[in-house]
This record gives sequence, C-alpha cells and structure tokens, in this order.
Amino acid sequence: MLVHNWREVLRRAWSVRLMALALLFIIIEPVYTFVAATWVSRNIYIQLAMSAITGLLAVAAIIARIFVQQKVSGELNGKPPAEG
Repeated sequence: MLVHNWREVLRRAWSVRLMALALLFIIIEPVYTFVAATWVSRNIYIQLAMSAITGLLAVAAIIARIFVQQKVSGELNGKPPAEG
C-alpha cells in the first residue's frame, strides 16, 4: 500500500535520490567494463571504486530512509505534511 503523499516522497526524499544515484552507478559499471575491455586496458581500481561508491550510496539511502524529513513526513505525530 502506498503512502498518501507518494508523489511528494518521490520528488523530495533523499533516500529516493540516493537510490537513483546508486542505480546510475550500477548501470555505468558494466558499460565501463565493456568499453574498457574493447578499447583500453581494464583498471581494477576504477571498477573497485565504482562498486564501493554504489555500496556507499545504498547504505546512505538506507540511513536517509530512517530519518524524518519535515518537507516529506510532516509532523512527527503521523500528520500529513502541510499542503502547498
């Protein structure tokens, strides 16, 4: 079941933004591997760094998910955020 303000959550929640960045790195990693294997020698450190960044972004998204964001969550008593 979706929260009542799911559109607002998608627009403003840091957890969504961080997961989108992690997804970008997940997509870029195999593309880089293919390009590196085709034109230049592969650099293991770049692949390791991309994997580490992806993992850190996923952890940051989990942490961001548990913190209250006033613009998205509204009051702490479960009230919806102010309209407008």
